[in-house]
Amino acid sequence: MKNILNGFVDCIGRKFLVTFGAVSMLSLPAFCQSAGKVSKVANAPVINRVVYQGNDQGYKDHPLKEDEFYNPILQGCYPDPSICKRGDDYFLVVSSFAFNPGVPIFHSKDLVNWKQIGHVLERPSQLKVENTGMAAGVYAPTIRYNPHNETFYMITTQFAGDFGNIVVKTKDPFKGWSDPIKLKFEGIDPSLFFDDDGKAYVVHNDAPEKALYNGHRVIKIWEYDVENDQVIPGTDKVIVDGGVDITKKPIWIEAPHIYKRYGKYYLMCAEGGTGGWHSEVIFKADHPMGPYTPAANNPILSQRYLFSHRANKVDWAGHADLVEGPDGQLYGVFLAIRPNEKDRVNTGRETFILPVDWSGEFPIFVNGLIPIEPKLKMPKGVVNMTGKDGYLPNGNFTIVEDFTAPVLDYRWIGVRGPRENFLVKVKNGMQLKPFAVNISEVKPTSTLFLRQMHNSFSFTVTMQYSPMSENDLAGIVCYQNEKFHYVFGITKKEKTTYIVLQRTEKGQSTLLASKPIEVKSPVHLQVSANGDDYQFSYSFNGTDFENVGGTVSGDILSTNVAGGFTGALIGIYATLANDIKP
Repeated sequence: MKNILNGFVDCIGRKFLVTFGAVSMLSLPAFCQSAGKVSKVANAPVINRVVYQGNDQGYKDHPLKEDEFYNPILQGCYPDPSICKRGDDYFLVVSSFAFNPGVPIFHSKDLVNWKQIGHVLERPSQLKVENTGMAAGVYAPTIRYNPHNETFYMITTQFAGDFGNIVVKTKDPFKGWSDPIKLKFEGIDPSLFFDDDGKAYVVHNDAPEKALYNGHRVIKIWEYDVENDQVIPGTDKVIVDGGVDITKKPIWIEAPHIYKRYGKYYLMCAEGGTGGWHSEVIFKADHPMGPYTPAANNPILSQRYLFSHRANKVDWAGHADLVEGPDGQLYGVFLAIRPNEKDRVNTGRETFILPVDWSGEFPIFVNGLIPIEPKLKMPKGVVNMTGKDGYLPNGNFTIVEDFTAPVLDYRWIGVRGPRENFLVKVKNGMQLKPFAVNISEVKPTSTLFLRQMHNSFSFTVTMQYSPMSENDLAGIVCYQNEKFHYVFGITKKEKTTYIVLQRTEKGQSTLLASKPIEVKSPVHLQVSANGDDYQFSYSFNGTDFENVGGTVSGDILSTNVAGGFTGALIGIYATLANDIKP
């Protein structure tokens, strides 16, 4: 996965209580006890309640009919999806960058109703992203099932912790994954292919021997030793140079997957970079090792040729994977974006799905070259259960978390460091143990995050907190990365308590507003967004909110302003290294 906006790859070189019902969860007692060293801390914020509410106009304008479901299927920063099937079970994984835990994994029986069943990389031995920027870490995972040894594989690139390309395995995705096995090849975006004869192969993006232009990459294949989980030395071969037509200087050929159909081998890749020129292309060969011939009708998925000001805009479509649906119809999952009214990408790259027509020589995404619609017809016989019986919600939804349930939803994440290191379950909520680390540092922070899942939303935190010094701060952070974020919280200067709002852009922080307040407990802090317009407010009664700082732009929370690959995160933040001076 590359960012053509800032050329990042060049430098690489080379569980909630919710209003819609219970979702996949992690036991809070076990979660907090596993930290071992964490105990209740004096003068740390206690979070009594969190309410996240989505309010996108597009969902209001397009109510679902009985046989429909919404696209995207995973809202917020869930990019680079990969999917596999065993029997009638579908498993889907996405990139996680510097998020902790890493590589969310989801399960479905029908491609419509999804539950998150955990994370693939959830132990310190599997994930080492403590000192990496948000645009690095773990991305472009592929999940595959090998019927010859009845084993699931997840292969990915971890740009941190001296890992590189790795593979982990399991017999049962519900019960956890092995420690990583380092793979002895360079490049990124690895994918496994298990052939009918038991042989296995790895394909991946790599640098060419000699780059002919900026963005020139190749797709390479290796034979893979299943017994020893390693590529076989000397078997590597370049099977695509540049892309579909190197004379046109195509950029960022990547995210390769091989499929076998009609006795032939098909190589599907992303091309054009993960921004506005993103697309999906396909090639065919008689053998896994090639040679591969591109389809004449490439690309088979893209939104790049369309009117830029179209309604309900979906853009940047690509980085896809294919699977057979429960109705026998082929489907493809892929990443795309839903920009706001100023064409900014605050919700990040999300996971979409479309049916795929393979009645001809090559597959093509159905309606994948015209404006992607916000709704799809469900596979025959499927009932839309999203938001019910533990299935993830879709559309506009409300999440209410009061930490009284014995579970913590998997969608609460940390950045760089594990949540266990700063969360403490207390009688009336959840306490955040503050670190002597500032949100602008490339270190683990004491921050509990949700992904921003709507362009218009509100996020309200009810908190008990009284800072003791100017080094103390707790509140809300809207976070794109360590150099681009808003902090809205409570701190102290001498004997006076203040509520403050700070904007950080390109690593430079500006105090937008500060106001002395009389400490009352609890305090309600809120961020609300209407597209690009964000407002920060507080209340002591939970009803009458007072704005601080007016209306501010969400520009610094967008991928196409801040760079990198992630969508905005909305979090609860505590620190002993506050740098905001009222």
